[in-house]
Amino acid sequence: MTKEKERKMFVGIVWNCAAELKFILTAILFLFSLMTILQFMPIRFSTTCISVPSFDSVSVSISAINASTALPPPLENGVIKRAFNPFGSAAYNFILMSAYRGGINTFAVVGLASKPLHVYGKPSYVCQWIPNTNMHKPINVTGTKILPDWGYGRVYTVLVVNCTFPIPVRDGGKLLIHATTNGGGDSEFNSTDTFLALTESERDFTNFISTFNKPPKYDFLYCGSSLYGNLSPQRVREWLAFHVRLFGVKSHFVIHDAGGVHEGVMAVLKPWIEKGYVTLEDIRDQERFDGYYHNQFLIVNDCLHKYRFQAKWMFFFDVDEFIFVPKKSTIKSVVDSLSDYTQFTIEQMPMSNKLCLEEDRGKSYRKWGFEKLVYKDVKRGIRRDRKYAVQPRNVIATGVHMSQNTVGKTTHKTEGRIKYFHYHGTIAEHREPCRQLVNATTITVDQIPYEVDSTMRDIAGTVKRFELKMIGSTLQKTRQ
Repeated sequence: MTKEKERKMFVGIVWNCAAELKFILTAILFLFSLMTILQFMPIRFSTTCISVPSFDSVSVSISAINASTALPPPLENGVIKRAFNPFGSAAYNFILMSAYRGGINTFAVVGLASKPLHVYGKPSYVCQWIPNTNMHKPINVTGTKILPDWGYGRVYTVLVVNCTFPIPVRDGGKLLIHATTNGGGDSEFNSTDTFLALTESERDFTNFISTFNKPPKYDFLYCGSSLYGNLSPQRVREWLAFHVRLFGVKSHFVIHDAGGVHEGVMAVLKPWIEKGYVTLEDIRDQERFDGYYHNQFLIVNDCLHKYRFQAKWMFFFDVDEFIFVPKKSTIKSVVDSLSDYTQFTIEQMPMSNKLCLEEDRGKSYRKWGFEKLVYKDVKRGIRRDRKYAVQPRNVIATGVHMSQNTVGKTTHKTEGRIKYFHYHGTIAEHREPCRQLVNATTITVDQIPYEVDSTMRDIAGTVKRFELKMIGSTLQKTRQ
């Protein structure tokens, strides 16, 4: 009887709660059905349930949203058509560094451009001059593009756009560049980027004409490549004192800091900056853009056009290289003998960066680098890099080892008149360079024959006295 009563009680409870049970069972059935359906739905649909954070540095395009919620690929005559959705940009169309007037009707625009665009595409440039006065109408001309880095570029290549108008453009104005991809990168689009390259006031134009017509301010101007790394203050000290003496009072040195001018190097440059011999330019921002060797081709082209009308001769070489002319000559007499040429190249004398004379044992630390490193590499049959000098008014664009864009002649036959000693691997060396002392005039090390050349050693004393005369003893305690 007890079991019978319990059964009747259970049936009664179920009967009285039938509505609530129906609701619960229906809800459970709905949830299981929804879970089953979600397993067969595309993953991209589920992204609507994901919360995406917003960042100031990230912009989400409408096309990206459309692509993420796109329908399955459509069928055309039984063939699945696939879509390709581009996002962002692989490289900038153009990165402007500078623009300079080069004459009454010509300008040079210097910058970086996408290397793949130039290697595989055919980009073009239109130069537009907008005068400051309404008396003259804007004028357009097709720009001539020059790629002076010999194909060494990486993501970016160096580009100089020459804008030469058919008539004089005077009294100031604005120079615009219209850079067109012509389908490079995406054949469906012919995009054009327009940017302001130069703004010139009437006074700027007047100053240019004055500089253009009068004799250059400097006889010699040094355009330095990008300085980077942990440079030795002592080696920079030696190089600068040597070349200020060589080039003389009407010379100037433009140094470009790509991260190499630390506190010790700055201390070496400062006395010469104060004397008016050195200009230091901070170019560290170019490191953002992946070009060849700290974008040195870009830097020398900017230097060329910036100082083009301020120097008779412009020299291009590195801070581990020392220009030398024979005792009976001067640098002026050498360039005068080569004045019929727009450009001449300079022969290299490669020097050991570790071999020194036994007689310097115990006192080598008191000697300057070019004073004690006296062993010259005399291996034959090797093509060695040359450095060069130009008369800049006749140069349109330039390189690191020579210019291929000159008006006028080039000569390489300068042996016996001028050469440069190259101390490779010493400029960033902070320890004593003399690691092997030799008591012989000739020696072979690592299958490379060397012989003693005391040319630079013989003039070290003269250079030291010159430095002391010019800037005093301020650099006497400079560290390696």
